[in-house]
Amino acid sequence: MSSDALPKTVVPSGIRDEVELARAELKAALAAIEHKANLPARAAEATERKVAEAKSFARRKPAVAAAAAVAVAVAVGAAVWGVAALLSKRH
Repeated sequence: MSSDALPKTVVPSGIRDEVELARAELKAALAAIEHKANLPARAAEATERKVAEAKSFARRKPAVAAAAAVAVAVAVGAAVWGVAALLSKRH
């Protein structure tokens, strides 16, 4: 496996020079910190995973997925209606 195929957070093996090894370790540590601190990118990755899981579920069990979508729509509609009703009573 070449170092190009390794994730940026992995230190390549076979580095013998101490200075080069320290640079590689620092580079990997900074890449790990950058990944952990990049919340928008991590949220996008998590969203992509959940969308893929939902699509897979919908392909396996379309009737259950449709029922779940209707239930979510009803719950959101009821929440919006409830908030609107509370706000209209306050004024």
